[in-house]
This record gives sequence, structure tokens and C-alpha cells, in this order.
Amino acid sequence: MAVIVLDRDGVINFDSDQYIKTVDEWRAIPGAIAAIAALSKAGHDIYVATNQSGIGRGFYSVETLNAMHDKMLQLLSQEGGELKGIYYCPHHPDDNCQCRKPLPGMLEAMQQEHQVDFTDSWFVGDSLRDLQSGLSKGCKPALVRTGKGEATLAKGLPAELEHTLVFEDLADFAKHLLK
Repeated sequence: MAVIVLDRDGVINFDSDQYIKTVDEWRAIPGAIAAIAALSKAGHDIYVATNQSGIGRGFYSVETLNAMHDKMLQLLSQEGGELKGIYYCPHHPDDNCQCRKPLPGMLEAMQQEHQVDFTDSWFVGDSLRDLQSGLSKGCKPALVRTGKGEATLAKGLPAELEHTLVFEDLADFAKHLLK
């Protein structure tokens, strides 16, 4: 089965230009949790890789982020699914870290900690930097129209991403992969 790496904001949950700063603000996109559960139950290894610069900007704490992830994991567990891991970059964009997408730092950490083989893997995101991060490790790119996906499409994808598959949302991606 494939490894599937998911961006979080705009793919799993609704995004906000003002950042998702509280557990109450974290709301799953309809069908996203069920889609992850279906992929998980089908034997796929699912990971999340998410930029969370709101921490570096002082908008919320690591503890709040962990509480948001606990909420997501609880909802997923209720659907019978699981994630193999959640990776996040807490840094401000000006910090010059190696983990902020489009850089591959989070994927390299997955590879080291879980011996992830990215052969025949997918990276599902709503932004160019998501797709570029996945491409750096050989993941097949999938763009969802939710979140920033429509805006990403409107700007056009660079030549190296011309074969990106586009889906309405995460549920549509799961349906495609599971047929």
C-alpha cells in the first residue's frame, strides 16, 4: 500500500488567513476524516506534514496545536482510522529552518523515524509549496480545490508539476485511490 502525506489546513480542516488558533476554530472539512479513515483501513500509511508558523508568530502555543491534533485524532479514531505520524514546522518563515515546506525536512524526519519509503507515495495539498515538498522526495502530487487549492490552480502550476492530479477535496482523492 502507498504512503500518503497530507497537508492539514485546507485539506483536512478549514483554513483561515487569520490562522487556526484554537481547538474550537479547528473544524474538519466535511468528508475529510472519513476519507482518512477509509484510506487507513485500506492499509495505506497516512502522515500529516503541516507548516504551523502561527506558533513562531506567537498566535498559539505548541500545547494548543497538540490539542487541535488530539481533536483530529479522536475524530479519526471514532471512524476507525489512524495516522502513522503528525509532523509540523513551528517556525516563522524568516527563521530559515529546514522543515518549512517547500523544504523536505518534515519528510526527511518521517523517513528517518518510520523508515518511510516514498516510492509510489502521494502528497496531498492545497498549495504549491505542499506539492513541491512532496515532489522533492518523489511523491506523486495531488492538489485539492479546498483551502487555497483554487487560488493555487488559478496561478498555474510550474512545468515539473504539470502531471498533478486535481481533486475536489480529500474525499474525492480517497475515492479515486480506493477504486
